[in-house]
Amino acid sequence: MLRKLNTKHAGFTLVEIMIVVAIIALLAAIAVPNFLRSRKRSQATQVLEDLRILDSAVDQYAIENNKNSTTTPAFADLQAYIKTGTRLYMSANTDILGASFGTFTVDTPPKVNLTTFNALSDVAPASFWSPYK
Repeated sequence: MLRKLNTKHAGFTLVEIMIVVAIIALLAAIAVPNFLRSRKRSQATQVLEDLRILDSAVDQYAIENNKNSTTTPAFADLQAYIKTGTRLYMSANTDILGASFGTFTVDTPPKVNLTTFNALSDVAPASFWSPYK
């Protein structure tokens, strides 16, 4: 006598799994470009903030050492006016993308490196860099 076992086979069909994978791929296709754009935007903001800190450091250096507007302090001179342990303090005069900040002159704001400007220009227009462009 054959007895039929009443067993249930629970699981997902191939079509259901493919729909879930397609939805995940669609969400990833939307999220990844936004993530990359926000990463570049934060890098641009970091470079701008570094330029502002360096500008303040040059001013403080000039005031404390009675320097005039033709003085060009070295980055080592400015490190005393930058918070120790920060990325900028340990950067050896380079921005977050590795480009040099260049030289500094009293009463002249530092300029963003052209390579950095070009790398970040799609997320930060020229007006974003004012007065450091």
